[in-house]
Amino acid sequence: MRPREIFPNIFKLDIDDRVTLATRNLTPGLTVYGEELIIVEGFEYRSWNPYRSKLAAAILKGLTKSPFSDSDKVLYLGVASGTTCSHISDIVGLNGHIWGVDFAPRSMRDMITKVASHRGNVSPILGDARNPSSYGQIVPEVDLIYADVAQPNQAIIAVNNAKFFLKSGGLLVIAIKSRSVDVSLSPNRVYTSQIGILEEGGFNILEFLRLDPYERDHAMVIAKYTT
Repeated sequence: MRPREIFPNIFKLDIDDRVTLATRNLTPGLTVYGEELIIVEGFEYRSWNPYRSKLAAAILKGLTKSPFSDSDKVLYLGVASGTTCSHISDIVGLNGHIWGVDFAPRSMRDMITKVASHRGNVSPILGDARNPSSYGQIVPEVDLIYADVAQPNQAIIAVNNAKFFLKSGGLLVIAIKSRSVDVSLSPNRVYTSQIGILEEGGFNILEFLRLDPYERDHAMVIAKYTT
């Protein structure tokens, strides 16, 4: 078994006739959500479940280029308990950093306990992504915003945070949850409307991926900030 690096710090492992997506574990011996730990050639890898992470789902659905690089500074909106954040932590490494925002105290407690307390490149922020000025003194300019918020105005939230924190030429990765935006509209109409808001807010759309069957009625958009 030899790891295949498909993107920087993102691997596929061939294990017992199955292919497993994985990241190299920044905290050897520790898991976050019960994921499998696999040691290959002296390195420990964490399996990455696409049913638990929309970013993993997007990769397996055919993402052509990873938006993340080693040393990236990332603002994560809707970090929840930190499942995907932990894998991004592996990807950006100790020279990168993630500021993870969530308004739910219980999720934030879990994120601190399972992720931030063991990873020096993760800073938890109990806050509301709809009000970026409330954490404006904590978060610097970032290379990338990852947005996964179950709100009707998901695209507007992303645009408003970009105005505060995203560098010109920086990237946005946004998971559009169509049923959270408007359950009365078809997912395709929701995706079109949210993409329109992003474009009006200064983004060029680079990639669009539907996440079925991993996440029903969800899509992932990768966009570049041009202002």
